[in-house]
Amino acid sequence: MTFYEELEWRGLVNQISSPDLIEKLNKGGLTFYIGTDPTADSLHLGHYSSFLITRRMKEHGHHPILLVGLATGLIGDPRGTVERELQQKEEVFRNYEALRAQVERVFGFEVVNNYDWINGMNVIDFFRDYGKYINVGYMLTKDHVRRQMESGISYAEFSYMLIQAIDFKHLHETRGVDLQVAGSDQWGNITTGIELIRKTTGDEVYALTMPLVTDAQGNKFGKSEGNALWLDKEKTSSYELYQFLLNSDDACVITYLKRLTFLSPEEITEIEARHLEHPEQRIAQKALAREIITDLHGEAEFEHAVAVSEKLFAGDFKSLSARDIKSGMKNVPQVSLTEGPLADVLVAAKVCSSKREAREFIGNGAISINGEIVKDAAWPLTKESALEGGIVIIRRGKKKFYMGEFA
Repeated sequence: MTFYEELEWRGLVNQISSPDLIEKLNKGGLTFYIGTDPTADSLHLGHYSSFLITRRMKEHGHHPILLVGLATGLIGDPRGTVERELQQKEEVFRNYEALRAQVERVFGFEVVNNYDWINGMNVIDFFRDYGKYINVGYMLTKDHVRRQMESGISYAEFSYMLIQAIDFKHLHETRGVDLQVAGSDQWGNITTGIELIRKTTGDEVYALTMPLVTDAQGNKFGKSEGNALWLDKEKTSSYELYQFLLNSDDACVITYLKRLTFLSPEEITEIEARHLEHPEQRIAQKALAREIITDLHGEAEFEHAVAVSEKLFAGDFKSLSARDIKSGMKNVPQVSLTEGPLADVLVAAKVCSSKREAREFIGNGAISINGEIVKDAAWPLTKESALEGGIVIIRRGKKKFYMGEFA
């Protein structure tokens, strides 16, 4: 299997700008770049799926450059729906510093910043040296621009593709970059760069885009979709990431293994066969979680995530830290507690609708506090009952949980 064939097998090729790129990818020796804008202070799982190609290509003799685009981040990329709200400059600069450090740590390659060559450019040079070469009609054919025309697109966002084209041209001329790699939603921006370089230098450069990674409903992994899983473990804990990956849909999990891990085709094929034979064991999902979390945060974090998951499932809250409990109970109802008899506390916290209902639940053994069943309606729930950090975990029935803290 050639390198390009493996990329296709993994589902990592959406479009290429020329058939000539196939031989160049197989041969090695290309200098290429992939970029992101500092719209947040951390990358998310959608970025991870795209940026992993830097390591794959490095292993096959190519040289990666990572761009964190402070200049483009200050403008905003058209989403194809509605105009983005501009972030405050100070926020974008803070995001840039955080992303630059994270990208260097996670992916380990050289990071460049387009602010270094865009910031000193004056508007006359922008129009004469670059704007002159790209036809407005050509720009209007781009999908993301055309889709946003109905809701309205500012000149700033309209010009975004030209600034990204300048990035490609600058890196081509100063660093020998002949290939830009990105998600499929960047095709219009990349090909504008190819056009600019062709018209100003006569050189041929290339584009490769990858399909966006989506869930079973077709939603992409991204901040704008409201389902971002951050690579910063302070924003998305290893436990939260573990739970998300463990619950990956069977219809998607093999695709994720191909795109998001460095397991070999033979290893993935073996996992798929075992998974199909025993889907209830979630063999593929566990392998996915192991590979991604270990790569991002280390083996100890993966083992910790598994341990937290097992303890939460068993109701062993007392052996967990407050941070782990809050992470594990992040999506359950949060309630404020006052000290008093258990039945009264449950009603006041709206865990039960009345004292009669509370007494019934308690009497039936359907109420547990911090993993232990309590059958006495008059049992005093006090601050001394709390776990580390003043947390109280209330379970009603088999699956209904509440995380309480004393007011």
